[in-house]
Amino acid sequence: MLQVVMISTGEEVLHGDITDTNAAWLSRLFFEQGFAMTRRTTVGDQLDMLVKEIEHCSLTADVVIVNGGLGPTTDDLTNQAAAIAANVGLELSDSWVAAMQAKYAELGREMPETNLKQAMLPEGAEILDNPIGTACGFAMRLNRAWLFFTPGVPSEFKKMAHEQILPRLKNRFPENLAKDCHRLYTFGLSESGIGQTLQSLPLPEEFELGYRSALPFIEVKVFCPRLHPQAGTVKQAISERLGENVVSMDQPLLALLEEKLAATSYSLALAEQGTGGFVVNWLQEQPTLQMRLKQSWVFGESSGPADADCDLSDGEPLLDVESMAQAAAVQSGAQLVLASGKIRDGKIAVALLTPDGIWSQEVTTKRRYNHQSFRHVISTLMLDMLRRWLNAQPVFGHSESLQRLDSKVLQQSAQ
Repeated sequence: MLQVVMISTGEEVLHGDITDTNAAWLSRLFFEQGFAMTRRTTVGDQLDMLVKEIEHCSLTADVVIVNGGLGPTTDDLTNQAAAIAANVGLELSDSWVAAMQAKYAELGREMPETNLKQAMLPEGAEILDNPIGTACGFAMRLNRAWLFFTPGVPSEFKKMAHEQILPRLKNRFPENLAKDCHRLYTFGLSESGIGQTLQSLPLPEEFELGYRSALPFIEVKVFCPRLHPQAGTVKQAISERLGENVVSMDQPLLALLEEKLAATSYSLALAEQGTGGFVVNWLQEQPTLQMRLKQSWVFGESSGPADADCDLSDGEPLLDVESMAQAAAVQSGAQLVLASGKIRDGKIAVALLTPDGIWSQEVTTKRRYNHQSFRHVISTLMLDMLRRWLNAQPVFGHSESLQRLDSKVLQQSAQ
């Protein structure tokens, strides 16, 4: 198996001042292209530690990506560390000096002398072009590994990875096959429960399953060779075993709802109390879905929707949330309404109003969540009720993370 390692540099990355999005992005890209990353490490702005890590990786890996530390300041040490690790000197690249001077000239500025540091490369290194910034990348062979040194700026790094590094890797390692990663998003199931259900699922050769818990979803990932003809069959088999808790395949929940609503003429309204506007904010991520939103109300925990002509009592939770949904439907003229009631001792009632009737349920979580996570889970429950109705499935689903305390259908649907 090809050993692919990434070294991220910088004190701000090491200590968590910034999130290392470059590493996560490259890990996914490389996996899809057949160069799955086997290890990732982070080193601060310490020359001796960086030299040791480069030397170690060059002896244990086939491909090493070093990200960051190519700038003009004194704490940018990657060029020097690479030269020391390879036991060579640094030499000025006249071609890159000319490239930097041209970039500054286009801006009507003179290049600072400090930028010359970015053209000081280990002897024999191959330049990797950077058409965006002033830090060129470079490649070199050391011990058993091919090493690629890249700038930390995400836009520059990603362009270099696509245009400079991947073509070289594919040329040097043609036997590596690109892979696909198919995702099934589930809601209401546990990772252990999913694993047990799928344990006996037969898989074709070179297929693997993986799991990712990303509240409130559990993703089931199917890894397989690119465009494999049995991928669809495997996904369908997984979907059948996990049933209605599979929210979507190869697309997130909002994208699925957008697709389903596009096939109808329905508009949507929201009346949120306990979820505090989480649903309406979430919908902003999908512009065309947002266009289906006719009107929304967000109420504080201590207030009722007076402007929606509805009087919230502290009485029966299902009646309160049904009243919210009905009032929102009248005020907005929308055919579909999602509503969340007041949070009472960790319990909350939610409702879905449709042309077929109103479904309401009161639930509580089986584990303790912070307030933000609680709202995320309940908002997902509301959107999942809508998904189920649009799919002609039972609106109330099974959940291993939620306990249904009470439920009601105000008008029996045709389901």
